[in-house]
Amino acid sequence: MQGITNLFGVLFTLSRPLQSFPPYTTPYTTSNMLSVGRTAFQSVIKRQVQTRLASSLASSLATLEGKHFVSIDQLSNEELKGLLELSHQLKDTYSDKSSPNPKPLDGHSLSMIFQKRSTRTRVSTETGMAMMGGHALFLGPSDIQLGVNESMRDTANVLSRFNSLILARVYAHSDITELAKYATVPIINALSDLHHPLQTLADLMALQQHFGSDLAGKTVAWVGDGNNVLHDLMLGSVKLGMNVNIATPTGYEPDATILAKTKELAAENNAKVMTTTVADEAVAGSDVVVTDTWVSMGQEDEYAKRVAEFDGYQVNSELMGKANPGAVFLHCLPRHPEEVTDEVIYSDASLVFPEAENRMWTVMAVMAAQLGKVE
Repeated sequence: MQGITNLFGVLFTLSRPLQSFPPYTTPYTTSNMLSVGRTAFQSVIKRQVQTRLASSLASSLATLEGKHFVSIDQLSNEELKGLLELSHQLKDTYSDKSSPNPKPLDGHSLSMIFQKRSTRTRVSTETGMAMMGGHALFLGPSDIQLGVNESMRDTANVLSRFNSLILARVYAHSDITELAKYATVPIINALSDLHHPLQTLADLMALQQHFGSDLAGKTVAWVGDGNNVLHDLMLGSVKLGMNVNIATPTGYEPDATILAKTKELAAENNAKVMTTTVADEAVAGSDVVVTDTWVSMGQEDEYAKRVAEFDGYQVNSELMGKANPGAVFLHCLPRHPEEVTDEVIYSDASLVFPEAENRMWTVMAVMAAQLGKVE
């Protein structure tokens, strides 16, 4: 007993800053030494565990340093899980206002090319970059020569000489691939007509916050247009072992090549993929119901046609009632009433606003990993 008391006493002594010691006359009894010693011992063990976990996380993300972030299927399962774990850690760290935030991206800058406007992408990226000590520059269509007097190739070469990272939100996916081909710094795809990988990270993080880190065996139901948001969501979901049910109207199916890749990944991760044109069939037995806008930016002239063809695809209480008890709802925003009712989006089942917040933590994780600032 005396040995244990001495051990706790030594650990207690070593764990305290010099200025925190009370006058030497303070009486230490076996009882209070055991109490404070136990707390100090637990603190030491906690720090050791955190150090090992940080080392493991840094190892799993080391392969992303200097790499482009274009689509979810380019990530290994370990890299995807690592980015999500880092996102959770960043949220915990930067939400704690009791101590100064670390600034791992001090001295780094990011160019943000926006061909398409966005609330969440711009605010989350600029805020996240500033929180980590870096600087983000917004480059809208009227700010640079891109597409007017300067090619994407030349833009990639020029910005690479100024900035540590380049983020681009574009119309054509070919613009992302051209940037990635010629840039000498990492590229982040913030949306193209084919992929939206940052949104998927935010979605999966929201599901982990709600269900826990292990999502294997859950079923995600997509109801709506087979678009860029679905492409990365179905890729990411099956990589984490989730089943995916997809309901789209005829003519609005997901890209055939990406669907085939999703099915291939599903087979590797013990997951299943189902497609249908009936919303009820996709939602039945699901744990997550997801939809998105039926009319994307640039498709405004198709509004009346699309709304008519998506009749029966609105996510409402009746449709949510066909999902499993405790099922949740996701939407990347902005949303329109024909896509989802107020009753659903503002219900306890909705994870829409934590999902939106996660856009910041996840883009922070991607930037930190690309710059090798995971510690």
